[in-house]
Amino acid sequence: MESIWNKQIHPPVFPSLEEDLTAQAAVIGGGICGILTAFLLQRAGLKTIVLEADAIGSGQTHLTTAKITLQHGLIYHRLLTEKGFIGAKNYAESNRRGILAYENLIRELSISCFFEKLPAFLYTHTPEGLEKLNQEKNALLSLGIPCRICRKDSWTALCVDGQAQFHPLLFLYALAPQLSIYEHTKVTRVKGNCIYTEKNTVTANHIIFACHYPFVLVPGLYFLKMHQERSYAAALKGDAGLPAGMFFGIDSDTPSLRRFQDYTLIGGEGHRTGKNHSSFRYQSLKETAKKYFPEAVLAEAWSAQDCVTLDGLPYVGRFSPFAPNWYVATGFGKWGMSLSMAAALLLTDLICGRPCTYEELFSPKRNWNTRAIKSFLGEMKQASCSLSQSFLNRGQKIDADALLPGTGCIGRIDGKKRGIYKNTDDTLHLVSPRCPHLGCQLCWNPEDKTWDCPCHGSRFHRTGEIIDGPAQTGIHDQD
Repeated sequence: MESIWNKQIHPPVFPSLEEDLTAQAAVIGGGICGILTAFLLQRAGLKTIVLEADAIGSGQTHLTTAKITLQHGLIYHRLLTEKGFIGAKNYAESNRRGILAYENLIRELSISCFFEKLPAFLYTHTPEGLEKLNQEKNALLSLGIPCRICRKDSWTALCVDGQAQFHPLLFLYALAPQLSIYEHTKVTRVKGNCIYTEKNTVTANHIIFACHYPFVLVPGLYFLKMHQERSYAAALKGDAGLPAGMFFGIDSDTPSLRRFQDYTLIGGEGHRTGKNHSSFRYQSLKETAKKYFPEAVLAEAWSAQDCVTLDGLPYVGRFSPFAPNWYVATGFGKWGMSLSMAAALLLTDLICGRPCTYEELFSPKRNWNTRAIKSFLGEMKQASCSLSQSFLNRGQKIDADALLPGTGCIGRIDGKKRGIYKNTDDTLHLVSPRCPHLGCQLCWNPEDKTWDCPCHGSRFHRTGEIIDGPAQTGIHDQD
């Protein structure tokens, strides 16, 4: 499984950390948010280093559809209700500022990354959807954001001009050589001003967690305030006839769409990580693509993972009152490109002691509203159910001979509860059925052939190696 952004490009290579270092700022995570934050801090005069467990851009950055927009679904009508006019205005302004920062940086550094200014559309095929679009249009206009309703054939859309799209890895790789980056350098723990990797220590005045999901349990307690969701994307080759622009469907069966060169990118089929698994997500997306673009041919398909917060807004700012020199950027939902730049700008302002209008809106210690409280209770229910499964359900006894090649399940084998995967050559791989993060029972994902945690979204290779955190270790060597 490879995204369209990985094709025919050559990433820069950086060394792993081999000595103890001291810096003014250290960024944990080499995705687009981490690289942008490090770049802006360095420009502000702070000696900054980046620590990446794998290779830069190898996490969620290379799995995005790479839309840079302030139009994040049907959000502004909700924000006006939940956060008031100032909150909604600040959210829009932070993203508008992010779009402009991308444009200015790309122009200044002459970065060739297929950056295009294009309109963004929310579209629907139903009368109910049209009513929601009109509500969102009124919300946008009240915030001073120009928009319009347009109609074509069977769909109606709300259009916002002046948004953008690009090639995320080409952008990232253009910035990276200007930074001090250490790849294949996994951070194992952080205490005070010290970052501990597997072999060395980094001491920094400011520590920024830009590693998708913060792996530190205390302080912060982010595992109580977020879950992760998966979504699927495909690249279609050929003339699909999609108009210029970026499209996001608000109906349950309408996909996300954009063009890239002679490809059309289509996305959808979202679900909570570890829940509602089927073996037909890619097939369903392929059928949707065929419905919309019958002449196009499937070229690539992949899946991504997004952190979702209790109130739908990212956590950006000071990590915790108990760690005054730690900072965090996480919970971007499905809008990581524009929000990554907004987060990098906000963190740079905070660390450099500059005032920032958006600090309170994105602060991890903001007050919970009714929506957040309901989400929190749902998270507690999910965790309780999964923990009960883990410790109380002994699992059904499995006949290894009856298990089909290429499949996995949770069951008892040789008297022990295990995650069991049978390879295509009939080799059995036995792993722990519990997530090493907090002990929730894992679920088998037949689509990607991975073990997924329904509590906090950690994912593991079918043979036990870790893919996504917040877990820090694999499951193949546990009892």
